[in-house]
Amino acid sequence: MSAVTGGKVVYRYVDHTITEHPDTDVTLEAQCLHCADESGPQAAAEPVDIWCLRHTGRTGHAGFRRLCTSFAMVVRNETT
Repeated sequence: MSAVTGGKVVYRYVDHTITEHPDTDVTLEAQCLHCADESGPQAAAEPVDIWCLRHTGRTGHAGFRRLCTSFAMVVRNETT
């Protein structure tokens, strides 16, 4: 951020941190790379892994895209 005061440019730097948004949950899911079937969003990895294993058992498809979705927010670090 900069501001011009009396012909001078003043720069102010403020430290920030990025973190997971406290009002949201992380979701995980998988998509088969062969047929595009999907596990659907889950709150934990284990149900997604089980879905992949069962899908492979039923179809023989062994490749999956695994997705992890979270929401982030940037907060200003407190100065001491």
